Amino acid sequence: MKKKTTKSSGNVFVDLGFDKAEAAVLQLRANLMSDLRLYIERHKLTQAQAAKRFGIAQSRVSDLVRGKWDKFSLEMLITLEARIGRRVRVEFAA
Repeated sequence: MKKKTTKSSGNVFVDLGFDKAEAAVLQLRANLMSDLRLYIERHKLTQAQAAKRFGIAQSRVSDLVRGKWDKFSLEMLITLEARIGRRVRVEFAA
């Protein structure tokens, strides 16, 4: 039996059926959450240490590490990046 494959649009959320505007925000949130989780891993931080650096409760770090994206707004994720000394830049492309 041959399986049918479909080429990705480049945004998994569009592929899942979200409209393009919502998919763009979801993709940004996913990218930022992934980046923050990698930061925690690379610096070998405990959740308590990460909470202190991010200025949030340890339970919020747990949500972040577990990928509970619905608990974090785009604004909050940008704020967390800023708290660890990073700048978030958005590029516009046609």
